[in-house]
Amino acid sequence: MQQVYREIMKRAPEHAPQPSLERMRYVLDLLGHPEQSFKTIHITGTNGKGSTARLAEALVRTYGLRTGLYTSPHLEAVNERIAIDGQQLSDENFIDIYEQVIDFINLTDKHSLENGGARMSFFEVLTTMAIWAFADAPVDVAVIEVGMGGLWDATNVIDADAAIIGPVGMDHMQWLGDTVEKIATEKSGIIKPNCTAIIGPQEHESVEKILGDKARDTAGVTLLRDGEELEVTTRVPAVGGQMATLRTPNGTYEDVPISLFGEHQAHNALAALAAAEVVLPVSGTLDGDLVSEAFGSVKVPGRIEVVRTSPTIIIDGGHNVQAVTALRKAIEESFDFRQLVGIVSMMGDKQVEEVLGILEPLLSQIVVTQNSETDRVMPVDDLEKVAIGVFGPDRVTKEATMPDAIAKAVDLVDTEDELGVGYGHGVLITGSFVTAGDARLLLKETPNKDLMKKKSER
Repeated sequence: MQQVYREIMKRAPEHAPQPSLERMRYVLDLLGHPEQSFKTIHITGTNGKGSTARLAEALVRTYGLRTGLYTSPHLEAVNERIAIDGQQLSDENFIDIYEQVIDFINLTDKHSLENGGARMSFFEVLTTMAIWAFADAPVDVAVIEVGMGGLWDATNVIDADAAIIGPVGMDHMQWLGDTVEKIATEKSGIIKPNCTAIIGPQEHESVEKILGDKARDTAGVTLLRDGEELEVTTRVPAVGGQMATLRTPNGTYEDVPISLFGEHQAHNALAALAAAEVVLPVSGTLDGDLVSEAFGSVKVPGRIEVVRTSPTIIIDGGHNVQAVTALRKAIEESFDFRQLVGIVSMMGDKQVEEVLGILEPLLSQIVVTQNSETDRVMPVDDLEKVAIGVFGPDRVTKEATMPDAIAKAVDLVDTEDELGVGYGHGVLITGSFVTAGDARLLLKETPNKDLMKKKSER
């Protein structure tokens, strides 16, 4: 498995996309167009893609259909990205799929280089593997998350039955454009003839217009907009998530349990529900009990994920203004922290000062550190300077590594509270998906008692 991963990693990285679909079209032509063998839900947007994808996949699978799920990035292992019937590919299956497609990938590389192009990228290889795995299974419905943007993303070789575009904000500006309108235009590229275009809530009227115009100008498209044809009519926080009433053109679903925190997740569930209505072989309203069963069971790794108690430790991969704003609102709504210590490591190409500014009212103290990404991560000394400018020197601590940062944050949690450390005290680890993945792996290997032992030793 490590050998295969190293071979794939030698290719162009996914944070440096190569804006062309020619390589993907060529390799799928060699493979006999496996992407045409199943129905597809295709999902883009600046944030919420992974949660929406998992909600849609769970609902389709609850109806008894065989599903494929392709998401990115991975937190701990690359085979997390490809799942069939809710189970990620095993190492053995991942290797087998790679061996089945590598000759076709090599032929595509050769053809592209001979015509002045580049070799297939890391993300193009994984996308090819996912499509082939879904056809080989075979699945009835594939739920596929865009890697970056839409128009030139490797996944855009598919013609989806349902195309979801979630909230559009500023991210990946060096690749997608320096205005929200340019980014929206890129993301609108997944809207294809005869699909159902499902548009999530948007902060900018200009984005709504771009997405709506693209849907109306594309032949045979059915347009469903959050706030118009679709609506979250009621929503209340609940233990472990929330309850929401969701309306689609097919009907109203009362008091649906959603096991995810935050208003944004109710809107993600609404988009997933509308997409499932498109691909499921059911006319009219879906079975409300099955919808509740599906949405009440979904857990999304690294998205407001509670991984420990005493103290409560939450991991979230939020890395841009929109995502961290949603994170803050969800924590303020669903948790009652009197003390929340943050652990933050971010990539240097993100809006670091703006993100820290959003977190500042939420956090009592912040521990800055450096995650395992070697090329893009902001050096901890630089992050400390930015954090001091936002939080002031008395609230900022620097730790060079994630294990030390976690130990320090737990040490900072107040154990003298009369109610005990498990009540109203917590640690939030955020800043990027690499940060979230590093923390999940460390906390999986370190029992609670070991963390508290380190705390007592300090």
